[in-house]
Amino acid sequence: MGLAGSGLASSGDHVLSNQLSMSTPSRHEIVAAATLIIVKIGTRVLTAADGLLDRERVERIGHQCDLLLAAGKQVIIVSSGAVGAGMGRLGLTERPKSLPRLQAAAAVGQSCLIEAYERSLRPHGRHVAQVLLVADDLEDRRRYLNIRSTLRALLDEGAVPIVNENDTVSVDELRTSFGDNDRLAALVATLLPADLLILLSDVEGLYDRGPDEVGAKVIPCVPQIDTTVEAFAQDRLGGLSKGGMASKLAAARMVTESGCHCIIGPGRRDDVLEAICRGDEVGTLFPGRNGMMSARKRWLGWSAAASGTLVVDAGARRAVVERGGSLLPAGILAVSGHFGAGDVVTLQTADGATFARGLVNYTAADLERIQGLQTEQVLEILGVCACDEVINRDDLAVIRRDEPALPTTQVSHSRGIH
Repeated sequence: MGLAGSGLASSGDHVLSNQLSMSTPSRHEIVAAATLIIVKIGTRVLTAADGLLDRERVERIGHQCDLLLAAGKQVIIVSSGAVGAGMGRLGLTERPKSLPRLQAAAAVGQSCLIEAYERSLRPHGRHVAQVLLVADDLEDRRRYLNIRSTLRALLDEGAVPIVNENDTVSVDELRTSFGDNDRLAALVATLLPADLLILLSDVEGLYDRGPDEVGAKVIPCVPQIDTTVEAFAQDRLGGLSKGGMASKLAAARMVTESGCHCIIGPGRRDDVLEAICRGDEVGTLFPGRNGMMSARKRWLGWSAAASGTLVVDAGARRAVVERGGSLLPAGILAVSGHFGAGDVVTLQTADGATFARGLVNYTAADLERIQGLQTEQVLEILGVCACDEVINRDDLAVIRRDEPALPTTQVSHSRGIH
């Protein structure tokens, strides 16, 4: 089946009323312009009812990827399913309970998973490449750039990178885990950058209420993710999967803020990738902001490790978010963490909502002395004024533009690995 065709993203009656007036590009325009597509495939999509890898589904995914490649697209797959594949190879009937045994199953399963993808694409004359990552890889700027160069080289060679977290060495306690593959896929999308991120799930998309409720309908297009949209997330965490709808919305928020488009779609539909790339109204579309954020700001905003936090007042937030301004000492309410000049810090509002990240020009100790002061007072207090701005606007990446009604809370994830 060919990928040509048209289909406009309709706001319809299911999009939030406060977003109806927003102008968004059509689905056909988005997919036609998309050269690099990241496809994230979740555990619930890749595993059968017994928890083992569904090899027939992998075959169908490989066939669809071949069609995208034949249409001139480049494709990277971020794949879960290693534990399920390992369980099948080891003859296990129940998911291991302990972390070492889970990691052992994942280690065995990684080879099975990459083998299944290779078998699905080899008949089409294509090959896959395994790329295993931990969070540290993207936090370090040099390794970040090296991974980007490697992925681009693989794409230039016509290979299909299969990216997954290196579950054998990733542990939440050491903060080397991405948390879930939705976040990993979003980070890979911002790394390259990608034009379109497709998150394949076991549901049709984002619903306007609980998916099992009477009258529940898929929202075709969400022009902007805000707290109202986030309230629609209905998670069913447990079993083999870690990422629910909340984690997918967090991933969609990340990539759309960077300038990449995102679609959450039904992974169990056999032709889902073909339908999406025809421009059919499948799943929920989240259009990206106009223009791609610079490469350096994408790293600052989502991948770089932060060493501290600056709490700022409402005026400082407006200056940064709405006017694209720098952060000055007068707008700082509190300082936390131990950091030096040139380190990455997060910016938060008084209610704890993170909205930006950037490179700070002062140490934590100096900022504690000058917070809340006018710029001309800095020289008097410190004896030297290294810079007028605490963070220059060129070193700031805004990662959230709406004002949450309540303090943000971290999406909770069940323990375990993909």
